Amino acid sequence: MDVFERKQKILEILHRDGRVKVNELSSLFDISDVTIRMDLADLEAKGLLSRIHGGAVSSYKSYYNMSMQQRLSTNQEQKQAIARRIVEMIKDYDTIMLNAGTTTLTVFRMIPEKMNLSIVTNSVAIALEAGANPNFNVVLLGGTVNSTYQFIYGDDAIAQLGKYHADKLILSVDGITLENGLTTFYNREAEIDRLMLAHSATRIIAADSSKLGRTAFARIAGISEVDYIVTNRDDSAAEELEQLRPAVQDIITV
Repeated sequence: MDVFERKQKILEILHRDGRVKVNELSSLFDISDVTIRMDLADLEAKGLLSRIHGGAVSSYKSYYNMSMQQRLSTNQEQKQAIARRIVEMIKDYDTIMLNAGTTTLTVFRMIPEKMNLSIVTNSVAIALEAGANPNFNVVLLGGTVNSTYQFIYGDDAIAQLGKYHADKLILSVDGITLENGLTTFYNREAEIDRLMLAHSATRIIAADSSKLGRTAFARIAGISEVDYIVTNRDDSAAEELEQLRPAVQDIITV
């Protein structure tokens, strides 16, 4: 188990139990207390937990701790406005890639059923809904399934994704900063996201303003690898947007 997988497992235990103990994690992973404390310090710096004597407690009530349905209902109006704007950027007979996320699912649901599209995705939810429309040619990547958040990941998915190229990518992320770029809570999906960026002509980030200025667990890519960021208007995020603006082709606020 590498360091990223270990930290992900720590967060899973924290979400389940509400707290973790250094000595128990040390025994579980068969590593030193010092290494566990370093892991906890890094996760605390990312805002994912708070350290206490002998361990850590959960302090980050974010998407990581929410069910998919809870995520869909969070910032719903903003996501819908973002989705409507992105759909305007999609043309008939485009090939589009969408990663897994409630914002990308919202974008998909806004696409007119009469459009003719080829869709490549690692989102089980998007693929199931898209597959019912005969106008959509749908490719669901094969691989390992995360059943909680309904996404596909792993070597098989990466190998298959390498065969495709899209006119447009719509990518949902959990954090965007100039310094750390695009980040996600799920290191297992980060590699999928990176490859989608590399295999798309136009790269569109769909993210509500709560993602701006936030760094999540795993880095996907730098801001320079993005063409458009579509987000909602939010005065509190104005400074973050101005920092990002020179690095991308355009930032669209709705």
